[in-house]
Amino acid sequence: MADSVNDSGMAGARPAQAPGIRLSEVLSALSFALDITEGQPEGHALRSCLIGMRLAREIGLPAERHAPLYYALMLKDLGCSSNAAKVCSLFGADDIAVKRGLKTVDWTSLPESFVYVAGHAAPGGSMLRKAIRILTMSLGGARGQSELFRTRCERGSEIARMLELPEATSSAIRALDEHWDGKGQPAGLRGARIPLEGRILCLAQTVEVFFTERGVGPACEMARQRSGAWFDPELVEALLSFETDAAFWTGLASGEIARQAAAADPEDRVLIAGQQRLERVARAFAMVVDAKSPWTYRHSEGVAEIAAGVGERLGLRHHELHALKLAALLHDIGKLGISNVILDKPAGLTAQERESMKQHVEHTYRILHRVSGLRDVAEIAGSHHERLDGTGYWRGLPAERLSPSVRVLVVADMCEALMADRPYRKRLTAAQTLDLMSSEVGTGICPAAFVALQQFLSTTGYTPQRAA
Repeated sequence: MADSVNDSGMAGARPAQAPGIRLSEVLSALSFALDITEGQPEGHALRSCLIGMRLAREIGLPAERHAPLYYALMLKDLGCSSNAAKVCSLFGADDIAVKRGLKTVDWTSLPESFVYVAGHAAPGGSMLRKAIRILTMSLGGARGQSELFRTRCERGSEIARMLELPEATSSAIRALDEHWDGKGQPAGLRGARIPLEGRILCLAQTVEVFFTERGVGPACEMARQRSGAWFDPELVEALLSFETDAAFWTGLASGEIARQAAAADPEDRVLIAGQQRLERVARAFAMVVDAKSPWTYRHSEGVAEIAAGVGERLGLRHHELHALKLAALLHDIGKLGISNVILDKPAGLTAQERESMKQHVEHTYRILHRVSGLRDVAEIAGSHHERLDGTGYWRGLPAERLSPSVRVLVVADMCEALMADRPYRKRLTAAQTLDLMSSEVGTGICPAAFVALQQFLSTTGYTPQRAA
């Protein structure tokens, strides 16, 4: 009989109906946030997962190694937000747009890399500004490139460990950008020194990008050309063995990608996400979100701390507090799809930029709503910019549609943001924050939630955590 693993990590016989939500369902939904951070079409990680698992079957990977590989494929981009601000700063451009095209470039080729940099540095800027950007990146050379990859790979590996996934999952994510010929990043591992799961990740994600953008033929031709350089030749041979499997590739292009990825979850080691595991996942993805900008260091955790304290003072029940905490940790997951050009802008936003920023709430709602067991969390998180008078966004909900949990999250988010530094202003004290928020009581924010916030701040002396 197949085993399941509970929150304590102990394996046992899986009951007929395991309690909680499959971890794969939760991570499948959240992987869409990683896709948009990398500028990839929705489902990129899941399609990469299906390609990688097919490769595993073709090479006869032992069954006990399937689950670690499955989660590594799905979460390969866990570290993607950690270098977003740096990419934006180096290129002087939209980090998401830069990352989108980078996945089709052979960045180990100097001529190809130069052409890409020249085409994406300081878009819309003068020739002088573009030349300065190109020169700056050229002077940084391999060292700067290695730093970007190291930050991404090591951060992703670290977060995988926080999720208490197998060490093989963490190691595979760390080796995501290593190449068979030793010219990859960040450690320059060569050949069989690269974990097999990492070699599968590298091939699967690159094939997926070419397949989605150009089709099966060009994707397989790219793999042939890079065999022995980027990719393990035996894995390339395994890929080519199902190049003509039309049903497989047609399935990848269908709208059923989430269902297919769920079916690929190794049945011999299904992980169930109870309350403790869900909170670990939420905290891990909160770190991914907050790493997108240097100005949001631990913002999500701060909001969760305030929301829990305010909710307790309002007498919310245990299950309500649990949902509220998850919503607070994940409320800004949609910001992974917003460029750092906007997030880190030191001046006021233009009307168009404000509209782009507002889209993050809808992104949050749609990502979380994909998980059937988190619909209540999606509703709370997706309403954190609503107002009592109905003038909030993104839906403009009236007061009667705003639950107590939503009202708490609204004040918690406002409070933490005001008490933390932002690129356009210095942080406010607790007294200044409450004074500013008081003008919104009754029209924008809930009076009872505001009183509870006052009590929380006065009794705890809460201050946001700062980046070191």
